[in-house]
Amino acid sequence: MRGFLFWLILGLPSLGVQAQTYVSERATVTFFREAAVENLEATNSKPTCAYDPASGVIAFQVPIAEFQFKKSLMKKHFNEKYMESGKFPAASFTGLLLGFSFNTPGPQSVHAKGKLTIHGVTREVDVPGTAEMMGSYLVIRSKFTVQFIDYQVRIPELFWKSVAESVDVSIDFTLKSSGR
Repeated sequence: MRGFLFWLILGLPSLGVQAQTYVSERATVTFFREAAVENLEATNSKPTCAYDPASGVIAFQVPIAEFQFKKSLMKKHFNEKYMESGKFPAASFTGLLLGFSFNTPGPQSVHAKGKLTIHGVTREVDVPGTAEMMGSYLVIRSKFTVQFIDYQVRIPELFWKSVAESVDVSIDFTLKSSGR
């Protein structure tokens, strides 16, 4: 998956000889939703992300089977019954990071506008977040809600009362210059 992001960014026509690309050094995606029977909560520390400041293009990929749950049965149901991770192994986003300037100190309100693909379904999204240079690192954070129905994630009838219809997603990416 990391190779996909590097080729995506390296293949961008706007990159010049002196352009830098920022790639994920640490990345975490979490989701949470309070539910009637049991809360739905998981963390994934295996996403990859790349950002090209010259074009503003940002792309990330999240391996679905890498989400970690408190209970192994929840992970099994998540992968087999809801997300079908064998058939749809990753979620991804490709778009533009808007509102960020390397010359502005401190956290900046930004938004990412592009295509989010989950469960084989691609939708246009525009999500808010923050971006900040912290030394030589670019830290990008966002919180947004994903509706299962928008991505054709079906909740088996047996579980429909105990599973939420949406999740609150949080991303926390720390990117470092590739030094090109």
